[in-house]
Amino acid sequence: MMSNANIDTAQVDADGSNATPMPAPLTPGQVLRARARTHRGLQIGMGILLGLLLIALFAPLLAPHDPFAQTLSARMLPPVWSEGGRWDYLFGTDQVGRDYLSRLIYGTRISLIVGFGAATIGMLIGVTLGVLAGYFGGRIDYAVNFVLTAQLALPGLLLAMALVFIIGPSVWVVISIVGVLHWTYYLVVTRSATMRLREIDFVAAAQAVGASRLQILVREILPNLAPQILVIFTFELGVAILAESSLSFLGVGIPPPTPSWGLMIAEGKEVMFFRPWQVVLPGAAIFLLVVGANLAGDGLRDITSPEGRN
Repeated sequence: MMSNANIDTAQVDADGSNATPMPAPLTPGQVLRARARTHRGLQIGMGILLGLLLIALFAPLLAPHDPFAQTLSARMLPPVWSEGGRWDYLFGTDQVGRDYLSRLIYGTRISLIVGFGAATIGMLIGVTLGVLAGYFGGRIDYAVNFVLTAQLALPGLLLAMALVFIIGPSVWVVISIVGVLHWTYYLVVTRSATMRLREIDFVAAAQAVGASRLQILVREILPNLAPQILVIFTFELGVAILAESSLSFLGVGIPPPTPSWGLMIAEGKEVMFFRPWQVVLPGAAIFLLVVGANLAGDGLRDITSPEGRN
């Protein structure tokens, strides 16, 4: 038989007056922050990007010398850890006596400006075309697919080289051309995602209350595409940086004497067997920046997925 104390406890629990309160459900923002705190790859990638961004912002304070100043009496100095290195030129000097560390620091600005600028231009083009094709379909979708097929059939690097050669090399020309030629991933992902979103109930509800097509695209479709767009942006950031470095290495990118990492590799390739640091140091900087962007993109993809991969 149940004792009086057990009967009283059961009655209290049945009434709910002394029951343990259920924890409040987490908001989507809280879920993302909790996943981000445990995702090591995302933390490393964002740390690399943040560190390089700070270096670019405070380049005048961090650079020990003027990156354009030439000191012919100190040309081709090795780094400080090699025989003959000097502490006033930690990473040595190039063929005309410019401080290599200062040029690497200022080169961070060029790479980040080109990367973010080109990725933004590509995002505007690709997302616009993808959302229009996915939402309206029909002839608009057919026309966008034709443009996509034509873009994929073109050799991207050769076309970029030809356009820069015709227009003339400069930072803004490189940003514009690289951005115009790198929008296909945005289009493919946003088109398929928009086709899926337009069939969901909240879009039908917006149509039922009289929302215009523009309001549906801006208020309903685009906010739900933001996680995918952000992931593609980080990926395209690395692609744009590699494209700029390739163009500068081939002599049709950032014009000298602007400190660009790709241009520094091109200038050092003639003495790479005797002064390997002139190729290794800017190459390592490009590698670090691209790896940081890819790790950040992979991490954002993982924490925004429904299953929360890590």
